[in-house]
Amino acid sequence: MTATWFGYRETPDDDGAARRWWDAHAEEYLADHGDFLGDAGFRWGPEGLTEAEAGLLGDVRGARVLEVGAGAAHCSRWLAARGAAVVATDVAPAMLDAAARLDARTGLTVPLVEADARALPFEEGSFDVVFTSFGAVPFVPDADRVHAEAARVLRDGGRWVFSVTHPVRWSFPDDPTTQGLTAHRSYFDRRPYVEADASGRVVYAEHHRTVGDHVRDIVTAGLRLRDVVEPEWPSWNTQTWGGWGPVRGAYLPGTAVFVTTKD
Repeated sequence: MTATWFGYRETPDDDGAARRWWDAHAEEYLADHGDFLGDAGFRWGPEGLTEAEAGLLGDVRGARVLEVGAGAAHCSRWLAARGAAVVATDVAPAMLDAAARLDARTGLTVPLVEADARALPFEEGSFDVVFTSFGAVPFVPDADRVHAEAARVLRDGGRWVFSVTHPVRWSFPDDPTTQGLTAHRSYFDRRPYVEADASGRVVYAEHHRTVGDHVRDIVTAGLRLRDVVEPEWPSWNTQTWGGWGPVRGAYLPGTAVFVTTKD
């Protein structure tokens, strides 16, 4: 799964790239970011905004909650500790294995289900809240299906909340230093960032959508946009996470959180 080519190109079929990549890199990812995320913490992005601060999911006590693209289920564990009946799903078995180990260590056990966010194994109207923190949406070429599935499994009046890389970031190089403050591509260039192996097979893909694209996908799914939260970089956060960090964070938004409801 070693990448020998990277850049921007069309990839109409992801061919399971997200599942393979996250399965292979689960331990590396958690080793790098586990302390920041916390065993049972809920952060909406690298800025560090927590659900305890933002309250974007509303009152979760007694609510039926689904996390898609859960990774090691840090957010689900935080919700379970606050009385939510939560289920965590992810496409990568290695991530769910890591989640099970954290469950055992913390004593906060949540049901774990291997599932693609575009084809959820749940009945219509099963949940009061569906959410993802940087999961699923950026890693598939057809994010409209993720929104459609979230809407399908939500009850009427339920809430779908998701965070992604802020779309404006795609105009800038993925560099946390001042070199990352100069735009080098068009915001409207929607070609995904792709890494491929020697045979040309995609090993990683991340898809760019403009703010308007996200809004249209939300509306097409029958959802109503309630808020877009753009966390500012806080003074306490001195960490660098990929292209995120305090230098660029002082000037450019890094995360967008979309809050929607099914009316």
